[in-house]
Amino acid sequence: MNLADELKDPDSILNFYKRVLALLHNEPALAEGDYVALNESDPNILLYLRRYKDGAAIVVLNMSGKKQIASFDLGRQGFSNLSAETLVTTFKAHPQPVSLSSVSLELFSLYIGKIRK
Repeated sequence: MNLADELKDPDSILNFYKRVLALLHNEPALAEGDYVALNESDPNILLYLRRYKDGAAIVVLNMSGKKQIASFDLGRQGFSNLSAETLVTTFKAHPQPVSLSSVSLELFSLYIGKIRK
């Protein structure tokens, strides 16, 4: 695949990275939020919040070659809302909004969502 093909394909790696970089400029939680690790003991899943004012962005990465399920309780972080608005994901199909009690992750996948209190 060459650059012209990448530019035309909305699901290309190039366009995915463009969406992620745009989020860093447009979402205050990702740009300026405080980092809160949520599962430091799991070697397969990187899961954290970027807290900013009354909201947060949740970032979930499956860093393994196997399907994983990330389970977490955001009540301890002061969030009673049990769903997130999807900002960017590598999931081929995902519900909108995404449940925040657990997220099923394909191998080497990413989910970034916006949470409000």
